Amino acid sequence: MNLTELNKIATAMVAPGKGILAADESSGTIKKRFDAIGVESTEENRRDYREMLFRAKDAMSQYISGVILYDETIWQNAKDGTPLVKLIEQAGAIAGIKVDEGTQALPMCPGETVTVGLDKLAERLKKYHERGARFAKWRAVIDIGSGIPSMTAISVNAHALARYAALCQAAQIVPIVEPEVLMDGDHDIERCYEVTQRVLNKTFQELRVQRVALEGMVLKPNMAIAGKKCAKQASVEEVAEKTIRLLKACVPAAVPGIAFLSGGQSDEEATAHLNAMHKLGPLPWGLTFSYGRALQAAPQKAWSGKPENVAAGQRAFSHRARMNGLASKGEWQSSLEQKAA
Repeated sequence: MNLTELNKIATAMVAPGKGILAADESSGTIKKRFDAIGVESTEENRRDYREMLFRAKDAMSQYISGVILYDETIWQNAKDGTPLVKLIEQAGAIAGIKVDEGTQALPMCPGETVTVGLDKLAERLKKYHERGARFAKWRAVIDIGSGIPSMTAISVNAHALARYAALCQAAQIVPIVEPEVLMDGDHDIERCYEVTQRVLNKTFQELRVQRVALEGMVLKPNMAIAGKKCAKQASVEEVAEKTIRLLKACVPAAVPGIAFLSGGQSDEEATAHLNAMHKLGPLPWGLTFSYGRALQAAPQKAWSGKPENVAAGQRAFSHRARMNGLASKGEWQSSLEQKAA
């Protein structure tokens, strides 16, 4: 393992003013997104849609440091025959790959899951590296509910995340470690804080046990935020303050960067929260975004599967990428959203 090289990639992934585009929707998820805009989810349409994003020169070269791809996408070529991975590289961004194979029910733990996909991961990573992937992603899902999460669910998911991360580094690939505490419930921000703290502490304990070099990884956590069904939603300032306090308590300074998931927040909420966190600096690690829906909802709608809407889709994507790029330096203002509209 060449840690200097891994650290260089990890640092570039969280460079100031840039963040990561999560374009790694599974076939099922992208079908839901396409259904919402009345587009059939064919391999060609999925390719065309992602090609539109990767060819958005302004967004990709100025505000996107890396792109997380899905297995189908990493092997696809653009209409003109250029591999999609090459389009990403030509824009100055780094190609990455989602490597987990989704979740399965966790035995003896009703309502809880464990992420799977470790079995042949070493061989898969080798092929992905040859294709041009320089980082990977694995998502563990922790739900908050009555009596959950159990210590079992937290432990097995942290263990799998750390095994994945060690396999990545052995294959000269930077692991994005993503322990996501879901915001689907009716829990308040305090409960989210407490659960996320347990999850992060256990994850870093496992990473150390499995000899993962913290300098060669990126963390992709949720923010400390109230559940969507909670009657009392926290203010932008409270989300920022609690999230930073949580991360400072749990994340070693050796980690080059943290890239947040949006986790079901609206486009502007995700941007406002990230921006507010940068007002609380200086911070020991780079802090940026790794958004999927919060970067893509607007371009998907603008594009709607029509070739004549490609430019409009790219403009919508460039706008969201720019807003988040500014937020990742603490320079975003809500008035900039109105101007674009």
